[in-house]
Amino acid sequence: MAKRKTTKKINVDPAYFDKQKESLKRTHRKTVFFNEAELAAIEEYCRRFKLRSRSALMRQSVMERVLRGLEESHPTLF
Repeated sequence: MAKRKTTKKINVDPAYFDKQKESLKRTHRKTVFFNEAELAAIEEYCRRFKLRSRSALMRQSVMERVLRGLEESHPTLF
């Protein structure tokens, strides 16, 4: 018989998890306007790839672009 793997239990302070969860709360709202063609493309993408959350799609797309831009334009020493 195969031996069962044992998992190590790590005791972490629950207050740490609460603080972590609180720091990830989204409290700032931004509004974006789309024309008919842009909205149709977004809806088609969500339908084709079975995405339920358009806000998650927008957030991920924007943050990928922002972080890539910051990475590409990091300050240089010389």
